Amino acid sequence: MNVIAVEDACEVDVYPRRDVVLVRGQGSTLYDHRGRAYIDCAANVGVSNIGHGNERVARAIAEQYLTLGNCYGMFYNDVRARLAQKLVTITPPGLDRVFFCNSGTEAVEAAIKFARATTNRHEIVCAMRGFHGKTMGSLGATWGKHYQEPFLPMLAGFHHAPFNKFERLEAAISDDTAAILLEVVQGEGGVRVGDPDFFAKVRRCCDDRGILLLIDEVQTGFGRTGKMFAHEHYVVPDILCLAKAIAGGVPMGAVVCNERVRVPRKSHTTTFGGSPLACAAALASLEVIEQEGLVAQAADQGAYFLDRLRTIESDRIREVRGLGLMIGIELKGKAAPYVRALMDRGIIALLAGKCVIRLLPPLIITRDEIDRVLACLQEVFAC
Repeated sequence: MNVIAVEDACEVDVYPRRDVVLVRGQGSTLYDHRGRAYIDCAANVGVSNIGHGNERVARAIAEQYLTLGNCYGMFYNDVRARLAQKLVTITPPGLDRVFFCNSGTEAVEAAIKFARATTNRHEIVCAMRGFHGKTMGSLGATWGKHYQEPFLPMLAGFHHAPFNKFERLEAAISDDTAAILLEVVQGEGGVRVGDPDFFAKVRRCCDDRGILLLIDEVQTGFGRTGKMFAHEHYVVPDILCLAKAIAGGVPMGAVVCNERVRVPRKSHTTTFGGSPLACAAALASLEVIEQEGLVAQAADQGAYFLDRLRTIESDRIREVRGLGLMIGIELKGKAAPYVRALMDRGIIALLAGKCVIRLLPPLIITRDEIDRVLACLQEVFAC
């Protein structure tokens, strides 16, 4: 089969494809159909925090499927209960209720609805360059005309202010503001790291004005930034949105919220949310993260990676920034040619806007693998 030809012919053309057929992954390495190996510095846009082909997660999925794969939320389930309890345990005190869904955009959709239902207000204040998903509710929160214009008009009530500029954000707040929705590190927006003082002011403002603080950790959660959750660096939210790395590669999302949040029964449900299969995968993935010390490893390896990147002398680099193993290299020109050049050298990297190379390797990446990535980066910037 000509895989590329079949996919081009049979699928809706919405992805900017790369001319590579990936067929296998192990650890921090991906392989194409010709057997060529690539160091994975994309992790499926932050999904594969524990790497590829983890045996513990694979066994958990197989055993759970043979036991009970699906269980709609009208019934109680033992595996779902264990995961809900685990998430409440590893998130900050006060975040004590969980809603399970299937993806990051669904988590954000739920958070928006929960905020509106709780406050009886409808406006949501978000950040410029923020990315929160592409379904119709979360798309209103996502910044960028190129995302929104094909689907106008947007859901009403969303306002955007510059990230890390509290006075501008405060000016966007009104008596109808239900929530402020932010990322701690803007991923798609260029790997822009939040300022602690900004988040402290946002938290005080929310408390003073009865506004809910929603933190989107779809990309930053589960060890990516050197903490289990990125908000631990700065602030405690009222609603926390999770997905991507939660279940070791199995589609899953979750919303964790505090006691302020109240949602009418039957007002928001999902057929597959909290399936025993996904919950078993998530429990196994969390065991790997905790028992293998991957949060601390992300902090250590990320600091090394960032330090070494900042020693690269190139007039093409404007800035290197990041937190843990969430790294952005902002260039003075377009980044796409360098991402292609890295691919030619066996490194899979991402874009974050037109001028930023984004690196999101699995948290299990080794020092030797990082050094190989650094060598390739040095080489492409010297060309």
